Amino acid sequence: MAEQASGTVEGTGGSSAALVHGAGHMEHNRGRTISWVGTSVVIVGFIVGGAAFVPTPHWLVFWIGAAVAIFGCLILLFSKAMNTDWY
Repeated sequence: MAEQASGTVEGTGGSSAALVHGAGHMEHNRGRTISWVGTSVVIVGFIVGGAAFVPTPHWLVFWIGAAVAIFGCLILLFSKAMNTDWY
């Protein structure tokens, strides 16, 4: 603790390093509607599959939830939601 650095480190402050990646304001990207639909379908599938185990396991409902989640993953795959640059 006796050898703590005091002062500032060179190159970390000042207005020249304020915007490293660009000079303009970056707009918020809401994403595409198909991405939101696919993600919502996957979430619903996980909720249905998880609720199938309360209070006792109901395997038919679990597999229905798993199928819904896989269907949502296929929506995301074929819409190229995971391959699209979002930044």
